Order: sequence, then structure tokens, then C-alpha cells
Amino acid sequence: MMFPPEALVLVGVLPAPRDLEIARVLGWYRIPLKTAPKTVAVDFLAFYQTGKFADGKWMIRHFAQVLGHELVTRAELLRDEPEHARATEQYYKLQLGALQSLAQPIVSTQWRRITFFYTLGEHLNTASEINELMMGSTERELLWSALRERNLPAEKQYQPAPHLPALDLALLCQLGGLGITIGDSTPQAAAGWQGLHIPSSAVRSDPAGCAAQIAAAVAELSGLKQAPA
Repeated sequence: MMFPPEALVLVGVLPAPRDLEIARVLGWYRIPLKTAPKTVAVDFLAFYQTGKFADGKWMIRHFAQVLGHELVTRAELLRDEPEHARATEQYYKLQLGALQSLAQPIVSTQWRRITFFYTLGEHLNTASEINELMMGSTERELLWSALRERNLPAEKQYQPAPHLPALDLALLCQLGGLGITIGDSTPQAAAGWQGLHIPSSAVRSDPAGCAAQIAAAVAELSGLKQAPA
């Protein structure tokens, strides 16, 4: 299937195989209201499979059309868990069409912390890797492409720790992580990470020069860490 280029797609996490079966058999997906993205009124939902999937971890393999949504409690959704600690909390219940499979899975080359993010149908039609789905500023896309040309595959929207905001770009190195922010924000410290802030104007005027600066910082951290096979 080819997605309409302008279709709004929400990428959501499947914590465990049971959640995939719920989507397949019962036709719904749940999102906690307190951590929900800004809008759930999207055209499609694409499912990112976590490391708990023995067959197909760290990839998007399936998707479904979103037919509607409503607010319910967790107890109403999962009636076999009435005593759960979050039983009374509210969740969005996204009503789904038939579960479908992509012609080719869209993979992440290494583990990363993913919550929710939006993409467009045109990106799903062409992407082979998760980073290609993530939309961002013109400056971030320029710098990401310049790093790719140097064989430095950076991760977009990388969250180094649960309590910290996502970095614009991140490179996982032998001696720690290198977190890059672009624009007015400055990196927040995380254990085992070094921060590098690059002004938007510098990226627009000389993306190759900015990539060279980042390459030097990577070299100081003994190069990139090799992703596990």
C-alpha cells in the first residue's frame, strides 16, 4: 500500500506482543491521557515494536487506519485487570481498521527510547530507517544530512534519560554520548553524555563545517560505538 503523501501518521509504541494482538483482534490501541501527544486525531497509526518482540524488535512492521477515538478508563479497556494500580486513570482508546503490514519494515539500527512522534505518509512510503520518519526543523535536517555524508549516522530526537527532553541529534560514542542541540536551547546534562550547542545560523551558513566540528568531538570520544548485531 502507498500512503497518501499528506496523511498524518502517529508512531506509537507496542510495549509487548500482547498489545499487537489487541490491535489485531480487538481493533484498538490505548494511550494514557497524561502522556498523550497533542492530537490523536490522525489518519494512521504505525506501531514501533520494542525489545520484547523476539521476532522483529526495534522496528515498525505494522500499521492501521485510525477510525476514531474516545476517552475511557483503563479498567474499561482491560477488564481482566480491575485491581491494576492505574485502573481508574483515563486513556484514549483509538479505534482501528484492519492491521496491515509494510512491504519492508522500517528499522532502528540500535535501541532508542521512543514515545510518540508524528510523520507523514510520504515519509512512510520511502523510509527504511526510523530517523527518516522524524520531521524537524530545516536546520536539523541539514545537519543530519551533512553528518550522514561523513558516515556519522546521528539519531534524531534522542532522549538520553526519561527525565530529560529529547536532543535534536545524538551520537553514541565509545567514551559516552554526544548530545547536539540546535538553536536557542542548550544541552541538559545527563550521566555519561557531553553536550554540544550549535546556533541555527551556523547550520544554515555552513552545515559541512558544523559536521566537521561534530566529527572532531566524536573523535575525542574515541569514535562511534558499534551497534550490536
